Amino acid sequence: QGAQCPYASPALLSPPDAEKSPSYWNKGARRKLEMALALQPEAQRAKNIILFMGDGMGLSTMSAARIYKGQLAGGSGEESVLAMETFPHMALAKVSGAVPGGTFLLPLTKTQLDPSCFQTYTIDRQVPDSAGTGTAYLCGVKANAKTLGLSGAAVYGKCRTTFGNEVDSILHRARLAGKSVGIVTTTRVQHASPAAAYAHSASRSWYADANMPKEALRDGCKDIAYQLVHNTDINVILGGGRMYMTPKRTPDPEYPEDPDQNGTRKDGRDLIAEWLSAKQGARYVWDKKGLDAVEDDSVSHLMGLFEPKDMRYELNRNTSTDPSIVEMTEKAIRILRRNPSGFFLFVEDKIDHGHHSGRAKQALMETVMLDRAVARAGELTSPSDTLTVVTADHSHVFTFGGSTPRGNSIFGLAPKKAKDKRAYTSILYGNGPGYSIHNGGRPAASLPAAEDKDYRQQAAVPLDTETHSGEDVVVLAQGPMAHLFHGVQEQHYIAHAMAYATCLEPYATEPGCRAARRASHSTQCSPQTLLTLLALCVVALMVWG
Repeated sequence: QGAQCPYASPALLSPPDAEKSPSYWNKGARRKLEMALALQPEAQRAKNIILFMGDGMGLSTMSAARIYKGQLAGGSGEESVLAMETFPHMALAKVSGAVPGGTFLLPLTKTQLDPSCFQTYTIDRQVPDSAGTGTAYLCGVKANAKTLGLSGAAVYGKCRTTFGNEVDSILHRARLAGKSVGIVTTTRVQHASPAAAYAHSASRSWYADANMPKEALRDGCKDIAYQLVHNTDINVILGGGRMYMTPKRTPDPEYPEDPDQNGTRKDGRDLIAEWLSAKQGARYVWDKKGLDAVEDDSVSHLMGLFEPKDMRYELNRNTSTDPSIVEMTEKAIRILRRNPSGFFLFVEDKIDHGHHSGRAKQALMETVMLDRAVARAGELTSPSDTLTVVTADHSHVFTFGGSTPRGNSIFGLAPKKAKDKRAYTSILYGNGPGYSIHNGGRPAASLPAAEDKDYRQQAAVPLDTETHSGEDVVVLAQGPMAHLFHGVQEQHYIAHAMAYATCLEPYATEPGCRAARRASHSTQCSPQTLLTLLALCVVALMVWG
């Protein structure tokens, strides 16, 4: 399933009895202590930024995915290490917050980078959604749920409140600063998280004009797919979402016989064709074969839309027709890194979708794949000039427990039965579609059924869709200015720290930024420039003998 993660935990290779000796733990702790003592802030500015966003990747999901990763590698799992967990700097991000007595919004304007500046505000929900959180960590302000790229003055579903309340994302500002920018997602590229990088919409559901109310269209609002093509000059766009880009009844190239996969646009526009005609050196692909055929140095812009809506789960992916998140991330980096001014890349995995459906195995495999993408990105970039940040937009009501023994399958059963004398899985959900009552009681969990990729773990409260949860999420960082991620911060602080790290507005004139720009341009030289200089040297030698 996709690329193999190069990270292996030393503990998995240790003798079985090694952990019984105090020296095992003492030596390990000493090594970690020495690493901590040697750690120094990298105060130079970042040339590149990669933001990995695990949609719905709460701490319990990360912990369970760590075990699953180790068990996939043949170990007991608990001692495994995710690639993202090797990052030296960490913070917790508050996905919700409130101040008594009113609502305050702090836009992404020039201010001292003091965490205390980012506390006095509220949002309309205690437990957030992916649109409001995306606006926070990408645009630098907290906002109302279900709105994209708008301040809290905008009202969900009210088109007219869009105008004048737009806030620009760090991706947009990176492009204005001359950097190349890209989006990689296993959802549709018009979905809430990636859309916060380029769209300004009073509703996250306005994927195409066919999804918009007549009043919004009449008032002048544009759908998200239209904004993807027309708002920001995005160099690399990889994910799902073909149907929102083409006119109604346009057959899908992969499923031409299925009318449910046809294009949906009522305005008759072919946004893919519009995008191609507006970009010199642009390519469009819709399957893995097409993506693999793209030469990294032959295109300036690449759009790959691999499904009509969201891409398939990794465990369901057709590896011959659909690229993995690892493969998409690698292609994006290889194209974007050609820009001597640097790049900004946003990478998202739909862990969230697995949790919403109550299918923990799907969610955890997505988490493992995101981690493999983190590892591959680390091999293709250098922490000396690339700030890599890994975080989540929110968590889920997902947990695992039950006093399970060491090495127990993460999808296995708790060792003792519940009070109803029936077995239960270690993994449980607080609510969702896994709720079930048969013959007046809870059905007993059993193996091997609980190990199936589509098994729904039991839930305490019956809901069609499992919900988000409101606890803090982790932020992990490495590279230049990674030390800015520390303590417990409001989620919108992430955008500010990234902007400061790479000298983007409103921090473009901060100390050190002018020198960073000079270094960025002086240390890079394109192959065409080198060939031209070589040719001039040859001509000079011929002329002067």
